[in-house]
Amino acid sequence: MVVVIDPQIAGISGDMLLCSLVDLGADKDKIINGIRESEKFLSGSTIRKIDFEKIQKHGIESLQLILEIDEDVHERKGSEIKSAIINSSKQIHLSEKASSFAESCIDTLISSESKIHGIPEESVHFHEASSIDTLVDIIGITIALEDLGLFDEKILCLPVSVGGGSVSFSHGTMSNPAAAILEIFKNSNLIIKGNDANDELTTPTGACILVNLAPESVKHYPPMKVASIGYGAGQKDFESFSNVLKIIRGSENNLEIDSVKILETNVDDVSGEILGNLIEKIMIKGARDVSIYSGITKKGRPTNLVSIICSNDTLDQIVDTLVLETGTLGIRISDSNRFIVPRTNHDVSLFLNGHTLQVNYKKSSFKGKINFKIEFDDLKKISNIIDKPIKETEVLVRKEIEKLEINNDKS
Repeated sequence: MVVVIDPQIAGISGDMLLCSLVDLGADKDKIINGIRESEKFLSGSTIRKIDFEKIQKHGIESLQLILEIDEDVHERKGSEIKSAIINSSKQIHLSEKASSFAESCIDTLISSESKIHGIPEESVHFHEASSIDTLVDIIGITIALEDLGLFDEKILCLPVSVGGGSVSFSHGTMSNPAAAILEIFKNSNLIIKGNDANDELTTPTGACILVNLAPESVKHYPPMKVASIGYGAGQKDFESFSNVLKIIRGSENNLEIDSVKILETNVDDVSGEILGNLIEKIMIKGARDVSIYSGITKKGRPTNLVSIICSNDTLDQIVDTLVLETGTLGIRISDSNRFIVPRTNHDVSLFLNGHTLQVNYKKSSFKGKINFKIEFDDLKKISNIIDKPIKETEVLVRKEIEKLEINNDKS
């Protein structure tokens, strides 16, 4: 199964995520009872009413959290809320995985404040996040995720809308997204985007939960068969869109998805020797693949199109190499999602023609069919050792690998 979180339009807050999970099918009573048991670990705050109700948000029927509280607390130490979350996890008997998730969420929030203000984490004080709302969101969402079994499923996140304009809070007025939001998303794999909402659409609590929940970001929905949908309503109303977070759960094929960068440039004044050397250098820099295509450009000039697949981590080094080696004056860069057949890497020892040989191969499975891809460099080496052509060598090595796989399956 796969779960897609869709905050593209309305962003995300803790209560929106909690409501969407309940609408998706999480046990409402279990969540409310768990939150009620957790309430005692945060003194100075009392929950008078907590429930979920169906409402209309711009024509979309969605679930909204009804939370009425009494509290006279305007700031709390982050460690106080963290302690309440840890004690709550024990009190309601959350699993180790769920407890670790809840603690990671509050740690992310504390860490972001620590870095922004340049103070130790143990000295962090919350203002807006000091309310029992934070405990309700993190504990409620953790219970919901565990109840739905989502900790064991693949979770993807579409680009997160953060809104625009400015925000005012305890530290004054700041352009949106505020420093806390940026710090939370920094170094995560998630993508954020602004819009003309002129308001904060993603809250720090929503952001800290999201970065710990969704390790992967995608630009589009994956091919999937939709099984269930949850709609979680936010507290604000907007004229131009529904303030609703969508969560979609369904099944997908067993292809994995990742995102890569595509670099392209046309060069018409570079020799074949330089291009051959360029491929070697770029592969050393971490490129996934390099292709060179011949073509004709303006004024009938022959050209070579250099196309490179790489990750974001290696992008800068590869761009530098491409410019320095070819003298190109421009490089086109685009993002591309890939479907990947799941595979595992294996390193085995084979006895062949009187020689003990090391072989690396990839094993993939798709729709019940198993395939082996033997590393070509190993085939070349073995071919020279046993003095046989590459094709014949591959047949011999493949037979030995298949024997090993059969024996492994039996054991």
